[in-house]
This record gives sequence, C-alpha cells and structure tokens, in this order.
Amino acid sequence: MKYQDQLKRILELQETPRRIVSLVPSQTELLVDLGLESSIVGLTKFCVHPEHLRGVKTVVGGTKQVHFNNIKALNPDIILCNKEENTKEMISELEKIAPVHISDIYNLYDALLLIEMYGVLFSVEKKAEGLIQDVKREHKGFCRYIEDQPKLKVAYFIWKNPWMVAAKHTFINEMLQLNNFENIFGNLERYPEVDLYTIDKDVEVLMLSSEPFPFNNEHIEILKNELPNTKVILVDGEYFSWYGSRLKDAFRYFKTLRQNLLA
Repeated sequence: MKYQDQLKRILELQETPRRIVSLVPSQTELLVDLGLESSIVGLTKFCVHPEHLRGVKTVVGGTKQVHFNNIKALNPDIILCNKEENTKEMISELEKIAPVHISDIYNLYDALLLIEMYGVLFSVEKKAEGLIQDVKREHKGFCRYIEDQPKLKVAYFIWKNPWMVAAKHTFINEMLQLNNFENIFGNLERYPEVDLYTIDKDVEVLMLSSEPFPFNNEHIEILKNELPNTKVILVDGEYFSWYGSRLKDAFRYFKTLRQNLLA
C-alpha cells in the first residue's frame, strides 16, 4: 500500500502500522485520541499529554536529538515526524530504521488534513472523521463569536535571551489571525529575534507563551517596565501551537482569553 505524507513523499507499507514511534508531542496526543495508544511504542520526553504516557512507553529522546539505537530496538513499523520539529539529519537516520511520515503544518486546513491522513494510515477513519467534525464545529462557533470582536495589535513571545517572537509562515501566526489579532511582527519570517526597544508603542497586548520558554510573572514585570501602557499576559502555548486533537478544545480557550482581555 502506498501513502503520501505532507511533503508529498511516498511511503510504501505492507500493512497497517501497529508499532509507532512518535517524535512530535501534538501528534502523540492525536494518536491517543484516535484510539491508538496501544500502538505507540516510543515517544519524546516532551510528549506530556496524556500525562501517564511517558511512564508506560519508551522515551527515545527529544524532538531534535534522539537515541537511534533505542528506536531501532523498538522495531517500529513507522516513525512520525514533523518538518519543523525534527531535523533533516535526524530524519535521514530514522529512514534507515523504518518508513518516516512527515507532517508540515501551517494552518487549520493542514492540521485537519493530517488527522485525515492518520485516519487512513492507521485504519481509524471513523474516529478521525469524528474528530475533524468536532474541530470544525468548534471553529465555526468561534468564528461567529470573533467576527464581532475588535482587532487587537499583539506580539507573541516564544523565547527570552534572545527575545524571540512568532511571525508569518507559522501555525502560531495563523492562530493569531483566527483570533482577530494583528501580529505586529507579521511582516517578518518564522521566529525572529527582536529588540524590545523597537517594539511599536501602539501594541495592545504582549503574549508570553508557556512554551517553549517557560515565561512567568517575573517576565511580565520586565515587559511592563518597557511598555507600561501595554497589557502583558501569559498564554497557554499548547493551544496556539499544538495542532491535532488539542484543536477541539482550543477555540473555547481562545474565547475565554478574548473575554479576559476585554474585561
């Protein structure tokens, strides 16, 4: 059987994969929600949802560095990767072990397509379709809500030392746009470094993501000192950057976030 991943690479498999190594946290969570937990044999130390999973599955490393011998010992039928999360060098080595399926996510359409692909790849089409419909329903309801909300100028920080933000051609930026937020760094590429002193004083909200850098209240105070007239908040980065089944809950989180901003 032949399957295509999101880089349009062709994978040839003799049967439905039953032993899966997932090297992307959001994709690991998606597998579980598709009823495939028993098929997962390896994952990363960052695969934190569901919480119990790392205690019962083999942790093979992170998203940038893995223990190839440990993965090989698991005898996987397939390895799941992502173009952004995992490196080309890693994928080249992983392909010597098992077929590698690579996702490439920039927007909601891409995320839903991946769910559909996994449904076919792992013979769980009905569950995948149900999840897709759940996400679409939540998205539709949120769109009705957000169309009446004012556009807000925002910056979304993902790192400190150096300060880095999410810009265009990222899934985070797409989520910001869905929230009717104007990303003040939307003219830049991917995840640029920025100078706090050059930030537009008209920015209304600075968002400090919970991941990959663990921002906290101390960092809020730092930014408030630089931009005293700007609202600075902590946001749940998983809802802005995790595609897959987390999307079914993301739009309710976004609505609550907007309501809190307007309070």
